[in-house]
Amino acid sequence: MSRSAFFCTVSAALVVSVILFSAACSNGPKTTSSAPALVNVRVSDPATCSAPQGAFTHIYVTITDVQINASGSAGNSDAGWIDLTPSLAQNPQQVDLLGIANNQCFLATLGSATELQPGTYQQIRILLASNSSSVANNLCGSAANCVMLSSNQAPQPLLLSSESQTGIKIPAGQIAGGQFVIAAGQTKDLDIDFDACASIVTEGNGQFRLKPVLHGGEVSVTSSSINGKIADSVTGQPIAGGNTVVALEQKDSSGVDRVIMETVTDSTGAFVFCPVPAGTYDVVAVAVSAAQVEYGATVITGVQPGNALGTVPLVAQIGTNQSAASITGQVTTSTGSAATAADITISALQRISVSGSPVLVTIPLASQSAATASIGTAAGATCPASTDCGSYTLSVPAANPSVGSFSTSGSQTPAAPASGPVNYTVDAIASVPGSGGTLDCNPSELQTSTSLKNTPLTVTSGVSITAATLAFSGCQ
Repeated sequence: MSRSAFFCTVSAALVVSVILFSAACSNGPKTTSSAPALVNVRVSDPATCSAPQGAFTHIYVTITDVQINASGSAGNSDAGWIDLTPSLAQNPQQVDLLGIANNQCFLATLGSATELQPGTYQQIRILLASNSSSVANNLCGSAANCVMLSSNQAPQPLLLSSESQTGIKIPAGQIAGGQFVIAAGQTKDLDIDFDACASIVTEGNGQFRLKPVLHGGEVSVTSSSINGKIADSVTGQPIAGGNTVVALEQKDSSGVDRVIMETVTDSTGAFVFCPVPAGTYDVVAVAVSAAQVEYGATVITGVQPGNALGTVPLVAQIGTNQSAASITGQVTTSTGSAATAADITISALQRISVSGSPVLVTIPLASQSAATASIGTAAGATCPASTDCGSYTLSVPAANPSVGSFSTSGSQTPAAPASGPVNYTVDAIASVPGSGGTLDCNPSELQTSTSLKNTPLTVTSGVSITAATLAFSGCQ
């Protein structure tokens, strides 16, 4: 089976499917039944960062527990956390997030629990073993969590934040629909997507650190996949060699399509997202061929779990130079008066119209085999006074997107790309280093659609343009 059927999220995604067979919570909806719930916890992960396109051959994490809470504001030591995998405490399970999935979706089953009250649950957390823990049949050598590079098969420790002990949390804002509701006697599947490929930060000293990117939501085990096949719009054939990245995106409250899952196609152009939480999504695909021909993004809107897209065409850039454009830039972070470090997630956005409303869509980075880029700011000679800084380069299509609504016809027929300037917005989100994704700075998100020369951020094939500096302040 192709690795496009399961998640990397450096992508790479850990998808933990928590199958809840009924439930109840003292502050949840009133019920007339007290039937116990059965909870099965599983892991899956469609990936973009696995070799040969990506840098990694293995990403191992050791999971010690999965818990759920009815309170969206519950702290680490507050009451109400319910253990869904009690057997893991004595027998932690090491999972390769780039492994081969069984039954298309799942990499492993973590365990089961039999008691859960019906109600509304607004927070989930996953606990990982510290790297000093003893792990049976440890594939990482001395550490409990590690990565292996395509260029070096020796295990490299994967550094963890304090959340490995207190729990990597999925709050209500990252759960589909804002909550997970279970009634007594029900059987439901809850999917937790841990985008592993988007969660790996390479430190300046060459070490690797986990900065978890998590989402969750209800899924159906039998009809929760979204699949299709990417093809050249002229030949109808798979794009030869190179790399094709497909992202599953959903609009947030600010009107930005955020990446929920990401994957790469196999040699036939096929891709699968599985399992997918209930909801409506946009599928966004880009590609670069072995000959370094860049393809503009195709966006298919209004896609739901269970939909088969058939063939999705990508349009190659026109002109004598068909290579990607580059957007470079600098991010700075400070408390307001002194330098301080932060983790930064960088996205390249293009504006489209969906049902007459503007949406900024995240354009995956085919040449970088990822949907977004991650950097960390640090002290450096090029940093402005009283700041830490970091630089980024985004390889993007020099073409406007081709956009269409989902069709049940068996193939998609999006509109031709708009002519005229190709404009981008660079989006940056700051988080506390080593926190596992806790937002940092005030505000925690910055955008720019202008260049360093205060002109529109308009790109051209084979040319690099420098974006205006994104200067974060009020950081920890």
